[in-house]
Amino acid sequence: MNFILLVVPGGPEIIIILFVILLLFGGKKIPELMRGLGKGIREFNSAKATVEGEIKKGIRDAEEQEKAIEPEK
Repeated sequence: MNFILLVVPGGPEIIIILFVILLLFGGKKIPELMRGLGKGIREFNSAKATVEGEIKKGIRDAEEQEKAIEPEK
């Protein structure tokens, strides 16, 4: 449990990280980086939803095939 507390950054650490990002990229680049990050997150969520849908469809198809086979026994 103590290890988890060491990994999660608190308020001062987040401020320092944001300051370093500002120094590295400058104020004009940050909105462009955030747009790119948002686009990446949207693409990831879209791909995740597609995979989840395919898995659920496969499960439904398998259950339907199993139900179709059972009455024949």
